Amino acid sequence: MTINTPTHSRERPEHFEVGSGFPAGFLFGSATAAYQIEGATEADGRGPSIWDTFSATPGKIVGGDTGAVADDHYNRLDTDLDLMAELGLEAYRFSIAWSRIQPTGSGEVNPAGLDFYRRLVDGLTARGIRPIATLYHWDLPQALEDLGGWRNRETAYRFAEYTRLVVAALGDRVPVWTTLNEPWCSAFLGYGSGAHAPGVTDGDAALRAMHHLNLAHGLAVQEIRELAPHAEVSVTLNFHVVRGDDSEAVRRIDALANRSFTGPMLRGAYPADLIEDTSTVTDWSFVLPGDDVIIHQPLDFLGVNYYSTTRVRTWDGVSPRERADGHKDAGGSPWPGSEHVEFLHQEGPFTAMGWNIAPDGLEELLVSLSDRFPDLPLMITENGAAFEDEVVGDRVPDRLRVDYLRRHISAAHRAMGRGVDLRGYLVWSLLDNFEWGYGFSKRFGIIHVDYDTQKRTVKDSGRWLAALIERRAIPE
Repeated sequence: MTINTPTHSRERPEHFEVGSGFPAGFLFGSATAAYQIEGATEADGRGPSIWDTFSATPGKIVGGDTGAVADDHYNRLDTDLDLMAELGLEAYRFSIAWSRIQPTGSGEVNPAGLDFYRRLVDGLTARGIRPIATLYHWDLPQALEDLGGWRNRETAYRFAEYTRLVVAALGDRVPVWTTLNEPWCSAFLGYGSGAHAPGVTDGDAALRAMHHLNLAHGLAVQEIRELAPHAEVSVTLNFHVVRGDDSEAVRRIDALANRSFTGPMLRGAYPADLIEDTSTVTDWSFVLPGDDVIIHQPLDFLGVNYYSTTRVRTWDGVSPRERADGHKDAGGSPWPGSEHVEFLHQEGPFTAMGWNIAPDGLEELLVSLSDRFPDLPLMITENGAAFEDEVVGDRVPDRLRVDYLRRHISAAHRAMGRGVDLRGYLVWSLLDNFEWGYGFSKRFGIIHVDYDTQKRTVKDSGRWLAALIERRAIPE
């Protein structure tokens, strides 16, 4: 969301809420995504996804890595469930691989795929961990991409059918459903910049994909409401906290990054300025009468993913254009219609991803969302950091990650003190895993994974989180 206050952190000094408690019912947990951890990409009838294809394409992934094995979570489910219980997790957000359920994205259900997620959900419930199921975390069945993928309106209807199959099978077990994870990445990195699967670099395609993802969300909510009326329903968005003294540049990027989804999902319409900004890229003919009603569905809470801030200004057209938007450069642009905006390098410290560490951005994001949507509860569904970890004996002393988590959870606590209805905090990620275009070169986990042996080692950050959960207060 727009935060046009470049000196805000100096105006409101950061402080830690050590010893401050969290209310009963506030959920602490962790999160993962299917393609990043499951492996077993050809097991038990699973079909190929766009990430199987993309990661097998030379030059697309750092180190030539793929998710074919990843953390082998598919075959080590009980081990990982026991680790979650050891840490005392109260909630676990996972995603369901569409191509495990429908290998080609349509047609009959694959029973073995559903059985895996039944075992996962039942294992969580038996350990007292609340399941939060995400229906889509970027791994579109390749057969649907061959028909146009998210550029094709029909994909939204296939997603609704897939949702119906999954919820019919698991709706009695799963209390919380999330339709989409970070559809901005699916649309603008997948079809605009080319940094994510399927690797398309076309502004019109990105905007079409954006709309069809919004439509898929609305259709899926309707299916969940019908089949699991007592479940909570949400969507997870990766908000760009856009800063800068140039209000026009800030407005333009806020429209593309944030309001392109909150507008139709939460307000019932696309922002007029977004349509005007992108009028040279597309004619918006893919938006049909009645789509606004379908997309604008009531939610029980909004999932918030936050990692860093973004600083922008209008490019002068002469000096070298800065492109430090935090996303991997793959040749295209994730900002259709805004090629004259530049993304400025920011002050550190930084994570191993090169993202600036700005916990005040999280606090202000939560307060801003609460102000804009006062009747909609929030949950932090991803927050975490990649650092260069080292295994020392039977420990991983990841001091920087502990500090990162402490500072951001303190920021969340301050936001609650300012009136934000925040329902939970989920650390990204439970395990080191396949970090999309960066392969296995970046580690976000609170549990270290040796990819050669698949040995798991709980990091100091995992122990710190366990202490936080046990005490319900931020540890020293």
